[in-house]
Order: sequence, then C-alpha cells, then structure tokens
Amino acid sequence: MTPRFPRTEALIPDDVLAKLVENGRTSEERDGFDPFPVVKLFTPDAGATWLITEAYPEGDDVRLFGLCDLGMGCPELGYAMLSEIEDVRGKLGLPVERDLHFKAEHRLSTYAANARRAGMIVA
Repeated sequence: MTPRFPRTEALIPDDVLAKLVENGRTSEERDGFDPFPVVKLFTPDAGATWLITEAYPEGDDVRLFGLCDLGMGCPELGYAMLSEIEDVRGKLGLPVERDLHFKAEHRLSTYAANARRAGMIVA
C-alpha cells in the first residue's frame, strides 16, 4: 500500500504516486532500469520542468528522481524533494503544476539525451 501524503495530493495524486513508488522499487532491484516518465511538472510562469520516473517516501516528504531542468540551460538527471518543488514559484508567483496531458513517448534516457543536445527538456 502506498502511503498517503496530504501535501502531495494536489500536485501528484495517489495513483500517480503509487506508480512512481513502484518504479523506485524496480530501480533498486534492477540495474539499467530505464522507465518512461510518469509525470511532468512545470512552472507556468518560468522555465522549470521535471520529468519524474521514481519516488522514494522519506518520512513526511517524498524524494523524486527524474530529469530536472531549472531553465538555466543544463538539464540533468537527479533527485529533488517534492516539498521543495511544491515551494517553487515563478516570476508571477504561480506554483508548479502537473501537465495533465503529458504522456511519455520515450524512456527517460532518450529524454535526457535530447535535453542535453537542446539545453532544455523537449517533451
């Protein structure tokens, strides 16, 4: 059973969080695991984007793994705490949103390679 985190429900619903946690477990068990991103988060009034593939519950927070682009021309694979992403605000003070229409077409490694070439996430 996936733990419920009241802070995450608006940004990452329980069913999406469950898939991310499942991917996290698989990643720990299998070398070379290259999943499709499950969720895309973005700032509607800035250039930050996250393509998230895995989640690891840690107390009252969640550590996320995926392709992170803060809009500075150097996207990278890495970890971010969900609480920190939730605290991000763009130029107009708008919070991070989940792209409700995102459906991954590639595995994370392909998005990462394309992002390195373009200097930004291209999704």
